[in-house]
Amino acid sequence: MEELYIDDKIRLYDEDIREPLFDHLEQVYGKIRFFEEKIIGKSRADVIAICCDRIVGVEIKSDVDTYERLKSQVRNYNKFCDFNYIAVGRSHERHVEKHVPKEWGILVVYVEDEEICIMEQRPATLNPKMKQDIQISMMWRPELQRILTKNKLPQYKQKSKKFVQQKLIEKMEWTELKLQMCEELFERDYTLWDEELELYKQTSKRK
Repeated sequence: MEELYIDDKIRLYDEDIREPLFDHLEQVYGKIRFFEEKIIGKSRADVIAICCDRIVGVEIKSDVDTYERLKSQVRNYNKFCDFNYIAVGRSHERHVEKHVPKEWGILVVYVEDEEICIMEQRPATLNPKMKQDIQISMMWRPELQRILTKNKLPQYKQKSKKFVQQKLIEKMEWTELKLQMCEELFERDYTLWDEELELYKQTSKRK
């Protein structure tokens, strides 16, 4: 951690915040997987966390960051995530709540006795602006096919990915579909994606 002293307090950078933040969220949610720097809509999410029954977004604003792009970032997090947090350095502590919706949780990250600590200034509550058709767009086509198979639904091999997404939303209870989406996302292996996609394409051509 590179130390930057302002007003006799140590200011934290993004890279200082991430690992303590992940530890904190693991304590809160238990089983959890983190995806960093993922595109959501027109923004890049700092962290998308997958839990067993929810998708959690986390935007990080370190002591040296500004709120310049936060308004548009909030809009995109809200479309994709069930719960959202903003994790901030202590320089933002007094005014951050003015910049995020009331449903967003606020985590304040600071240094005390040479250790990085996290204080929950405000808990996150359910985001009412999440869009089911947008959230399910996070899923890869082979993942959608596995969900279809698991639920004994038609495979829709010749249909578009968007068509399959809509059919799943129509034919399944959202709570059950969410559980299965989270299970797929939790097990996602990026190292196998190219191979898996090619296999899916070849299988589709033969049918």
